Amino acid sequence: MSTLIADTQQTLTRIAQEFTPAVFASSLAAEDMVLTDLILKARLPIGIFSLETGRLHKETLAMLDKVKEHYGYEIALFRPQTDAVDAYVAQNGLNAFYDSIEMRRECCRIRKVEPLSRALAGNKAWITGQRRAQSTTRSELAVQEDDAAHGMVKFNPLADWSEQEVWDYLRSNGVPYNALHDQGYPSIGCEPCTRAVQPGEDVRAGRWWWENPDSKECGLHMVDGKLIRIKSVAA
Repeated sequence: MSTLIADTQQTLTRIAQEFTPAVFASSLAAEDMVLTDLILKARLPIGIFSLETGRLHKETLAMLDKVKEHYGYEIALFRPQTDAVDAYVAQNGLNAFYDSIEMRRECCRIRKVEPLSRALAGNKAWITGQRRAQSTTRSELAVQEDDAAHGMVKFNPLADWSEQEVWDYLRSNGVPYNALHDQGYPSIGCEPCTRAVQPGEDVRAGRWWWENPDSKECGLHMVDGKLIRIKSVAA
């Protein structure tokens, strides 16, 4: 575990030294709190932001205050364009994402993908809390990738971490975490698209549970329906 933490710290330090300006996209879930803790404790010049989709759980939003209280740091928020949200709802209904994968991905595009593009603008690299073990769509995840779609380098410093290692870190370091994790939510997204999982289920089984496992990505890591894993870069 100590080697894993040291490797992750080394990756974050290298990002800060070689890819400034860089930003970390936090969903405020367990993995992202590990990275938040490592970044802020080391006082690395890496900005942290979150996408406030307008459909998040109250427990997720409460994490913003928890981070501010614990670290004295205010996470930047990026929200969807109001006109785009209003047009989607007017044309399709508030919960049209249940109707088809296309409708769900369009909702994700408006509420997540477009705000992400604004959040990443002007940066050389961005960081995520993705792990290989999270789902079949992430099994080939690399620590460092070439994100040609956004014209920058993308890092997944926790790619090698297991869920147990994430929780061992959080508990041993007293890191605040989303209360939903104690209610059976290992993976947390928007409230209407996330449910608790049963023992033995995949960690992302509660995300868009009405879809097939191979479609369970919101689009933040996809372009033209394909995961943005065009080219892995050796660390």
